[in-house]
Amino acid sequence: MEQSNVEKLYKCIDNITEMIQSAKNETYLESLVLSLNILLDGGRQDELDDVTRHKVIEAIQTVNEEVFDAEPYRKAVSLAILKAMKGASQQQHLLTPDTVSFLISYLMNKLIDSKRQISIFDPASGTANLLTTVLNQMENPFKAYASEVDPTLIELAVLNANLQRREISFYHQDSLRPFLIEPVDVVVTDLPVGYYPDDATAAEYQLKADEGHSYAHHLFIEQSLKYLKDGGFFIGVIPEFLFDSDQSDKLYAFLQETAHIVGVIRLPETFFKSKNQAKSVLVLQKKGDGTKEPKQPLLVQLPSFKNAQAMADIIKQVNLWFTTYPNRIK
Repeated sequence: MEQSNVEKLYKCIDNITEMIQSAKNETYLESLVLSLNILLDGGRQDELDDVTRHKVIEAIQTVNEEVFDAEPYRKAVSLAILKAMKGASQQQHLLTPDTVSFLISYLMNKLIDSKRQISIFDPASGTANLLTTVLNQMENPFKAYASEVDPTLIELAVLNANLQRREISFYHQDSLRPFLIEPVDVVVTDLPVGYYPDDATAAEYQLKADEGHSYAHHLFIEQSLKYLKDGGFFIGVIPEFLFDSDQSDKLYAFLQETAHIVGVIRLPETFFKSKNQAKSVLVLQKKGDGTKEPKQPLLVQLPSFKNAQAMADIIKQVNLWFTTYPNRIK
């Protein structure tokens, strides 16, 4: 049923977007922003000519009489964004795959009691696909925050969240500059990878480079820990080479001082075109009163997601490891 709802919503969104794209001679991405505005509350229709507006209203009527849950909206919007981003060379324009987002949700549920009301922050939210995936797996009320510097991506993120009826406070800013938010229980993010060009801002960080530009992915980890409560968790998608780069000694020393390394889950090698693109999920806990270093961090190499039996065996081992984990938030 959900799959047919996703297909129905995606077909509607794609149809409207292509109509707008043809009428306004814009990119699919620009047209998608307008089509989601119209689908959400009928806004910005005055930007369309009469013929296109009539066709768009007819297309919306194909889904208007139905009520959809959050997940079909999220999946349909993510499919449209993937179409818009097809062939995009910029790393920040790539979506976090659903399989990885669901893995992060699973880890969150292992680290935090499902009855607990928590606050959550994604400092590199992009179109909010990762954050809303996680929120859609949570049972209780929450406070959610997200930041994104790219104006198009944050506009898509806001529309995406509103269509899913998810209450998220968005910040359109450079995420490595200060925020006016209280520390949160959990940070989830897909780390931007590369050099950070603003040396003046980087100079405020312990993980700044001794020479030249600093690594953005290092600074994002430090920023994330800064906005975590003591005992709070960081769950982030990291490049496989994070601890093997020329500045990794400084990163490791910083983490030893400020956080417990809870685990590293290496994503399947078959998931990536080359070893250089390989990624893992890093789980940290910010040190605080009563927190303890795990006797042995959770170190896992995931098999292919297509290998159901091997994946089930790994999940069983992970579940067993968490039965002895001392720092779960209750």
